Amino acid sequence: MTANALLDVPFSARGDRIAGEVAELRSRASIRKVRTITGDEAWLVSSYALCTQVLEDRRFSLPATAAPGAPRLNALTVPPEVVNNMGNIADAGLRKAVMRAITPKAPGLEQFLRDTANSLLDNLIAEGAPADLRNDFADPLAVALHCRVLGIPQQDGPKLLRSLSFAFMSSADPIPAAKINWDRDIEYMAGLLDNPNVTTGLMGELSRLRKDPSYSHVSDELFATVGVTFFGAGVISTSCFLTTALISLMHHPHLRTLLIERPELIPAGVEELLRINLSFADGLPRLATADIQVGDVLVRKGELVLVLLEGANFDPERFANPQNIELDRPNPTAHLAFGRGQHTCPGSALGRRHAQIAIETLLQKMPTFDLAVPIEQLVWRTRFARRIPERLPVLW
Repeated sequence: MTANALLDVPFSARGDRIAGEVAELRSRASIRKVRTITGDEAWLVSSYALCTQVLEDRRFSLPATAAPGAPRLNALTVPPEVVNNMGNIADAGLRKAVMRAITPKAPGLEQFLRDTANSLLDNLIAEGAPADLRNDFADPLAVALHCRVLGIPQQDGPKLLRSLSFAFMSSADPIPAAKINWDRDIEYMAGLLDNPNVTTGLMGELSRLRKDPSYSHVSDELFATVGVTFFGAGVISTSCFLTTALISLMHHPHLRTLLIERPELIPAGVEELLRINLSFADGLPRLATADIQVGDVLVRKGELVLVLLEGANFDPERFANPQNIELDRPNPTAHLAFGRGQHTCPGSALGRRHAQIAIETLLQKMPTFDLAVPIEQLVWRTRFARRIPERLPVLW
């Protein structure tokens, strides 16, 4: 890597090992000019200190990345206004309702997760090895969870899931299929608002608020957008994290053995798996709305900045021996797996509990699971916002 060469991002589609460029960037220049797949230039920050600075400084704007003419990480797959989804939700007065709906403490939710995980694994065990833990465990568990949380019929989940392979594509050009699926899914969620059988979960709550005169300013499109975005972002995030976490457990058999023998350590194990998680394929984009000093660079107003999560989460200045999984770290939740600042993932508590229950159940049911193919044979999806293998074949 030459000092002045313009690097192309993302570096690698593989989620089982950190790209070599990450440590080299951090040691040489923790803020560096790169080129995105659109051909636009951006500043890539790769140290914990600079990543947190950008995420916590509101002058680095997420909504502004969707402005006409702004440099792009990739082509938008949603309407531009949806990039500011949580801001729109807060402005409409819906944030409390949303946060109530996505709490993992909702009555019966944990038992539902356990029952679903057990059922999925029982089916795989009955069919015999090899089994695909991504398509037949991680994906359907995430879909079932979010159907439950949103209060939508379980049988509708697989159809909504199919939209995500387009919605999270990372392309230099617009994706017509993403637009078709977006419009269809918005129509579906809007229809639920008038469905008398939808009385629970987030959509049930939004349906009630829709009838409240104090929410007359909220359009049906925004109500529907809340449902579409929470299903999409929630399913893709929980499924991709769980899939890559299972790969990490197979990489670290000592951790798997420890968690089997001492299941009370699973929450701590999940935090470390979150820290070393490589499922985010692209840096988190922000647009500078003023001239701002970042490290040795004065980032100019209108320039794009990308926050490299694995750069921060593997930074030895913040996490001693970052390549190691250590369950007794003094700062176990300091990682940036859920972001930081005003755009911190609102579903972080739900995501944590989902992973804890899924891993606990898998270790009980299938404690000796291991890859059924050489790891080099895993096929990682390319040009996608998440690093995810197309299949995760295992035996036990």
